[in-house]
Amino acid sequence: MSQDIDEQEQSLFEAPPIAEQERMVEAILFATAEPVTVKDLSARMPHGCDPAEALVYVRKRYEGRGVTLMKIGDAWAMRTAPDLGFLMQKETVETRKLSRAAIETLAIIAYHQPVTRAEIEEIRGVSVSRGTVDQLLEMEWIRFGCRKMTPGRPVTFVVTQAFLDHFGLENARDLPGLKELRSAGLLENRPPPGSMPGPGDAEEEETNEGQSELFED
Repeated sequence: MSQDIDEQEQSLFEAPPIAEQERMVEAILFATAEPVTVKDLSARMPHGCDPAEALVYVRKRYEGRGVTLMKIGDAWAMRTAPDLGFLMQKETVETRKLSRAAIETLAIIAYHQPVTRAEIEEIRGVSVSRGTVDQLLEMEWIRFGCRKMTPGRPVTFVVTQAFLDHFGLENARDLPGLKELRSAGLLENRPPPGSMPGPGDAEEEETNEGQSELFED
C-alpha cells in the first residue's frame, strides 16, 4: 500500500514527455504577443519541465513554415517568416519615414551602445535635439543604460528588445555593416568629429528644439 502511495507521489513530480512540453511551449508562444523568456516559460510550465529543450524542438518543427520561432534578445517569439513579411503590409495602419537625424541617432546608438548624448553628437558632428531622443524613447526603440564612470557620470543609451523585435534581429551584432547602411542611403557621410558643420547642419537640430523631428511627412 505504501509503495503505491509513493509511486503516486512520484508521478506528481515527473515532468511531462518532451512532446507534451513542446505543445505547452507552442501554446504559450502563440497566446503571448510579447517575446517570452525561458524563465517565463519555466514559471508557467509544470515542475521538472525543460522549456529550453522544448524550444529546440519547436524551432525545428517550424523551419521553412509560414511562421517561425525567433530569438529576440534573451526571449523567444513566433513571428511571420521574413520572406513573407510583404503579406502583412496591408495590416500596417500608417507608415512614417524616420528623419535623417533620427535614423543617424538610432544607428549610432545601435552600433556604439552604450553611448552618451555627447558621444552621439561627437560622432554625428552636430547637436542632437531633445525631441529626437524623446521620440525614440517613446517608441521604446532605445532606453537609458548604465551611467558611465566618467566625470559627471553621464547617462548612456542602448537599443531595446522592441527595436530588435521590429527589425527581426536576435541581437545588435546582427545589424548590417555601416557600408551597407550608407549604400542603402540610411546614413550619410558626416564631417569628422571636431570639424565645423556644413551650412545648415547646425540649424538642423536647434530649429526643432522641443519638437518632434523623428518623422518626416
